[in-house]
Amino acid sequence: MARPRTTITTGAGERRSATDPVSAFRRAHGPTWLVAAAIYGGWTALTLLHDRIPLPALALLGGIVIAWHGSLQHETIHGHPGGPPVVRGLLGAPPLSLWLPYGVYRETHRRHHATAHLTDPAHDPESSFRSREQWAAAGPIERALALTLRTAVGRMALGPLVTVARFVAAEALAAARGTPGRRRAWAAHGLSVLVVLAWLHLVAEMPLWKYVVAFVYPGASLTLLRSLAEHRSDRARERRTTVIEAGLFFRLLFLNNNLHAIHHRRPELPWFELPSAWERERAAFTARHPDLVRRGYLTLVSRYALHPISPPELVSSAEPLPEPERLLASAPLPEPALRAPVELR
Repeated sequence: MARPRTTITTGAGERRSATDPVSAFRRAHGPTWLVAAAIYGGWTALTLLHDRIPLPALALLGGIVIAWHGSLQHETIHGHPGGPPVVRGLLGAPPLSLWLPYGVYRETHRRHHATAHLTDPAHDPESSFRSREQWAAAGPIERALALTLRTAVGRMALGPLVTVARFVAAEALAAARGTPGRRRAWAAHGLSVLVVLAWLHLVAEMPLWKYVVAFVYPGASLTLLRSLAEHRSDRARERRTTVIEAGLFFRLLFLNNNLHAIHHRRPELPWFELPSAWERERAAFTARHPDLVRRGYLTLVSRYALHPISPPELVSSAEPLPEPERLLASAPLPEPALRAPVELR
């Protein structure tokens, strides 16, 4: 007797055979593995051929690879691809950006998803906003810099330098205070960076300054473009995350993280499942929050090139915690679920 064919139901409600090659490929996280191969293969080729590529072209391609790698790291933090955590760690841990330890990124990003007080710097370790008290105490230079970093040009041109400097200073303070796991994360990061530097110096024969200029800095600029509009300050919790309906290039570069409201509602979904989830929610979401849907990154840049997208000050602030969540690294979060999803409707 022939065995019955097992079927699965996709997000759109259509039934598809479990033996369908496309379904099997997606269940195996094939799209993510292809992206990983393209990233590491592209990085290897670009570093080996750096002296044959004009610096402007190298900066464009190198920046894309580094930003794309950051998107891949983000996927691994959310449990994709499936399988043993050690495999995801090996896939996401290589420090191609040089400055961001994977262990620290994993911890702070999971807290970003876990907090009920999104965008509040006392609770959200990834917030770019200032509390009312912080903004009132800021001097004219600090205010001018904060406003500049809320523009597209300022964020992409100065953002990497400011972001890295502030991050390293905050991490040094956390390590000095004895925040659990920080010293171990930085030690592991340092050893991994030595491997990258050994490749650049001994194999690719690429000067460090050139790697910073052509890979690290433009990669951070593109990543900061993605985060320019993904969160906003609002009294209503469901209005603090947006959607940018980007074109194919930016969707692939950011692995659909431009659909940020859907990502925060369903953080367990792999990147290639987010578009179908957005299509199911789009009509209801846009009817309720039409101002939270933006039309592409080029439109965003042209509109906010020199004009701040929003004030750096929080519209409202939650009650302060005894100690900021960013210092509470000793309380591990469950895996893979980060928190209960927030309804968009």
